[in-house]
Amino acid sequence: MSFNIKQGLFQFDFEDHHAILGVPLDADFNTIRKRYMLIARRLHPDSSKVESPADKKLATQLLSKLANPAYSKLTNDSSRAEHGVLLGMMSKRLVQEKDKVKLKSETAQKLLTSPNLETDYQESVAKLGKQAYETLSQTLERIGEISELNLVYLQRKESKGETVGKPAADKKAAKAAPGKKKAEESPTQKPVAGEATADTETSAPSKIDNYCRRAENFLAGGDFDGAVNELKEGLKIQPKNSRAHGLLGQAYLKKNQATLAKVHINQALKLNPKEESALDAQKQLQKQIQKTAKEKDNKSPIAAFFSNLLGGKKKK
Repeated sequence: MSFNIKQGLFQFDFEDHHAILGVPLDADFNTIRKRYMLIARRLHPDSSKVESPADKKLATQLLSKLANPAYSKLTNDSSRAEHGVLLGMMSKRLVQEKDKVKLKSETAQKLLTSPNLETDYQESVAKLGKQAYETLSQTLERIGEISELNLVYLQRKESKGETVGKPAADKKAAKAAPGKKKAEESPTQKPVAGEATADTETSAPSKIDNYCRRAENFLAGGDFDGAVNELKEGLKIQPKNSRAHGLLGQAYLKKNQATLAKVHINQALKLNPKEESALDAQKQLQKQIQKTAKEKDNKSPIAAFFSNLLGGKKKK
C-alpha cells in the first residue's frame, strides 16, 4: 500500500515528516517523542482499538510506512540536520514559486493573512495533530492540511528573512551545559577514580538516547527482543538512565516476563519518580496482576477439581 499526499509541501515532492507526526516545524525532541508514542499506541496491533480487519491493516501500514520513518528521520541527529537544511532550501523555493502554491484548506488560507502567525500556526498544528490518527480514513487528509500550514509558515517566515528548520534546543542539551561550564571553570582539577568526566557526562546522554530511540522503534514494530538488546547495550554506557530502565520494563512486559519487568520499572522510578516510560509500564503491570488475580478468584479449588474431573472423562 502506498500513500499519495499532494497537499502542502508534498506537492513539491518533499517528504513532510513534521506533518506526518502532527508537530510544528520547530518541535524539540521531547515533543516529537511524545507525539510519536501516542501515534504508535493508536496504530500498533498490540494496543490499537480499531476492530475491522481493513482498519487494522491500514493502521499497521500507516505506522510502518509513515510514522516510523518520520520519527526515525526527526530523532536521528544527522538526518534531522539534513532535513533542516532541506527545509531552508524549500523556504526559498516557496517564495520564488509562490504563484505555483495551491492551498485547499480554509485553515491554511486564513494563516496566509493572519496577523498572529506564530500563535495561529502553533494552535492549528496542535489541533489537527490530535485529530490526524483518530479517524484513519481521514488521516492522509489531515496530514495534508498540516503540511499546508507548514508551507504557509515557511513561506511567510522566509519572506521576512527568518530561517526555519533549526529545531528548538532540546532539554538534554540544556542539562549538559552546567556540567560543561563547571569543567571549564576548573580545568586543572583531576577526576576522582571512577567518577565521570565532563566529556563523559555530555556524551553519554546522546549515546543512550540513540539506543532508547532505536528501542522505541523496535517496540512500536513488535520486535521486543530487538528492544531488549538495544536497551541492554545502552545501559552498559549509562547504567543509571531512568528512561532506558523504563523502556526495558515495557519490553519485558511485552515478552510476558513480569518479574524482570518489575525490576527495571522499580529501578527507573527510583532514579526518576516521574519517568513516563516507567509509569506507563507500571500501569500495564498492575493491569496484568489484577487480571491474573481475578482469574484465580474465579477458579476456586472445587471448581478446578470438577473441571479437571470432567476434562479427564472426555479423554479416551
